[in-house]
Amino acid sequence: MSMAMVGLVAGMALGFAGYFGGFGAFVLVAALGVIGFVVGRFLEGDLEPGDFFRGRERGERRR
Repeated sequence: MSMAMVGLVAGMALGFAGYFGGFGAFVLVAALGVIGFVVGRFLEGDLEPGDFFRGRERGERRR
């Protein structure tokens, strides 16, 4: 499934949640979607738990 199709499905789910359930349902669906995305990336092996907790090294600078 292409990323455009995934975005379309996610947008439609958020739209339905916002329309039928109000803002609280919209936020809940968005938060659960983000959690599901992160868990999926962990299961695929694209992310490791240390990626969120590792500090920057001396040579690395962010702007």
